[in-house]
Amino acid sequence: MRLTHIVLALTLFATALVVGDSAHAQSMKIGVVDMQRAINETEDGRKAKDALKKLFDDRQKTLDKQQNDLKSMKESIEKQRDVLSREVLAKKLEEYQKAFAELQTTYMESQRELGAKEGDLTKHIVERMQRIMRRVGQSEGYTLILERNEGGVIFVPTTYDLTDILIQRYNAGEGRSETASESKSKAK
Repeated sequence: MRLTHIVLALTLFATALVVGDSAHAQSMKIGVVDMQRAINETEDGRKAKDALKKLFDDRQKTLDKQQNDLKSMKESIEKQRDVLSREVLAKKLEEYQKAFAELQTTYMESQRELGAKEGDLTKHIVERMQRIMRRVGQSEGYTLILERNEGGVIFVPTTYDLTDILIQRYNAGEGRSETASESKSKAK
C-alpha cells in the first residue's frame, strides 16, 4: 500500500472524528500486518530467501575475487612505485582505476540483479498474501488494513496485528488462486 493511500485513509478517519461522525468512526475496524515477517515465516518465503542467499553468495564470491585482485594490484603498485618509470607507473595506475571501475560496475549490477530476483521470487507470495488479507478484511469487517513497514506504524497492540492470521492462512493453502468470480469482477 502506498503511503499516500495510508495518509488519505487516516485523514478520512480523522475527519470523521472531527466532523462528529463518531458513530461511523467508532465502527471503523483497523488492522495491521507485517508482510515482511509473514514472507519470512512461510515455506514459500523461506524458499525464496534461500534462493536469494544462494544467488547472493555466488555474486559475493565474484566480488570478493575482484576485490582481492584489486588489493593485490594496489600492493604491487605500492611496492614498485619507486622503481617504475613514470609511463609504466601511469599505465599500472590506469589499469588499477579500470579494475576499480569494473568492481563498482559488478557490484551495482549484482545489487540490481538481486533486487529484481527478489521481486520475481516474492511477487506471487505478496499477491497471494494480499488476496488473503482482502478476504480477512471483507469477512471480518475491517475498514482498513495497513502494512506495518510501509505505513509508518510504530506501535500497534497485538489485538490489531493480523500477521499471525495471515501466516496461518497462507500456510494452510488459502489464496492459491483466484476464483472465477473474483477474476470476472476484476475484469469489469
